[in-house]
Amino acid sequence: MKILVTGGAGFIGSAVVRYIIENTDNSVVNVDKLTYAGNLESLDTISDNERYSFEQVDICEAVKLEQVFAKYQPDLVMHLAAESHVDRSIDGPSAFIQTNIVGTYTLLEVTRQYWQKLDETKKQNFRFHHISTDEVYGDLEGTDDLFTETTSYAPSSPYSASKASSDHLVRAWYRTYGLPVIVTNCSNNYGPYHFPEKLIPLMILNALDGKSLPVYGNGQQIRDWLFVEDHARALYKVITEGKVGETYNIGGHNEKANIDVVKTICAILEELVPQKPQGVEKYADLITFVKDRPGHDVRYAIDATKIQRELGWKPQETFETGIRKTVKWYLDNKTWWKRVLDGSYSLERLGSGEK
Repeated sequence: MKILVTGGAGFIGSAVVRYIIENTDNSVVNVDKLTYAGNLESLDTISDNERYSFEQVDICEAVKLEQVFAKYQPDLVMHLAAESHVDRSIDGPSAFIQTNIVGTYTLLEVTRQYWQKLDETKKQNFRFHHISTDEVYGDLEGTDDLFTETTSYAPSSPYSASKASSDHLVRAWYRTYGLPVIVTNCSNNYGPYHFPEKLIPLMILNALDGKSLPVYGNGQQIRDWLFVEDHARALYKVITEGKVGETYNIGGHNEKANIDVVKTICAILEELVPQKPQGVEKYADLITFVKDRPGHDVRYAIDATKIQRELGWKPQETFETGIRKTVKWYLDNKTWWKRVLDGSYSLERLGSGEK
C-alpha cells in the first residue's frame, strides 16, 4: 500500500513515517510544508529508503495537493499536518485557523475528488485518518472522569478550538459525502525528536544549560503522557484495522502533574549527568514557577479502553521507561537539537497572551 502522510516531518508525523518504513512493506509519501516545527533531519534514518518520498507542499494549496495525489495514487491518507503548539496559538491564532481548519477542508476536498474517481475495489479499501488531540474535550478539573469517544467538545485555546473545528469537518465529510474517515484523539505525546518549546524537551535542555525550569502556575496541571512511538504504533493499527466512521481515543495511562514530570527529569539528570553547569548544586533548584497560561486547562485524561478492546493496542512504555528513554535520547543526539536551536526558536517562553 501507498500511504500519504501530511505533516510527516513533524514530531508525531516523523515517528509515524519511521514506524511504517521500518516495520512494514508499505510506501510513504510525506507531504509537509516545513514550518519551524518540520524537520527533515528527524527522518535521516529512512530518507534514502526507496519506499519513502517527500513533497514540500502546504495543505492549503489545492492545486499542488491534486498534483501529489495524481502522481502517487495513495491508498490511504493519514492527516497529521497541523499547527500544534498551544502557546503559539495564544500569541498568533491566525496560522492555526488557516492550517488546521482551512487546510483540513482543502485536503478533504482534494481527497474526496480523488476518492470518487477510484475503481470500486480501491474505493472500498481507501481510508482518510484524521489525527487530533484530547484538548478538544476541554478540562476535567474537579472530577475523576476520563475523556471517552463520546465526551462533548469544549475547547479552551485557539489551538484546541481549531482542532475541534477540523474534527467536525472530517465527520461532516463522512456523513454528507460518504468519505471513509476515521478520527483519533490522543493525549500529550513525548519522546525523541520533540520540538524544544514543549515541556519535556524544554526542561531537559534548560537544565543541561543551567537555565531556569519555568513551570506554569503551581505546576499541578495534570496530563496523560503518551510515548510517541507507542502513538505511532496505534495510528498505524487504526488506519489498517480501524472501522470507518469511528473515533478512537489514544492515551498512555500515565497521568502526571507537570511539577512531578519536571522533578522526574531532574532526578534522571542527577543520575546521568552528575557534572552540572557552574553554580548549579541540584537540577531541581532551577525550577521556577511563572505566571500561568491564559485559559490553562487543569486536567486531561483519556480512557483508551475502546482501542484496546477493539484493535488490541495498548502502550508498551510506562512513563518511567519512556521518560528515561527520552532524556537519554536528548543526551545522545545533541547535533539534532542544536541544529533546531540554531533556527527560529531559542527556548524563550511563548503564550503569555501579551503580544
